[in-house]
Amino acid sequence: MRLSSDFIVGTLIRRIQAAGAYATLARRGDAAAGAIFVLVDGLDGQVALYGPAPPMMDDAPLPDEAALTGNRLFIALPLAEPTRAAAQAHMDRQARFDSDLWLLEIEDRAMRPFVPIVAS
Repeated sequence: MRLSSDFIVGTLIRRIQAAGAYATLARRGDAAAGAIFVLVDGLDGQVALYGPAPPMMDDAPLPDEAALTGNRLFIALPLAEPTRAAAQAHMDRQARFDSDLWLLEIEDRAMRPFVPIVAS
């Protein structure tokens, strides 16, 4: 059984806040299966953007923390520059393509994404 997007996002927000960072839901998507994107703001002008990873085509084991996101994995998305404006422009383009997406914004000086990241 696949965990719903709203359950995963709610769990992530509680986990992020328990770790001392700040999380807010910038965009609510489809409750059952909307794609989840994570924007991490280091509060120093630097940001990182993470999105759904393509399905793994090999038998590599999942990272331990993948269970926290219902085995959904994420990759770092390339930005023209690591700024909020570039990340917002990327998300605006993505939202035109997929109106059911979620956007979770994290403010954390340590730039922790709190989701399992795989190499792109």
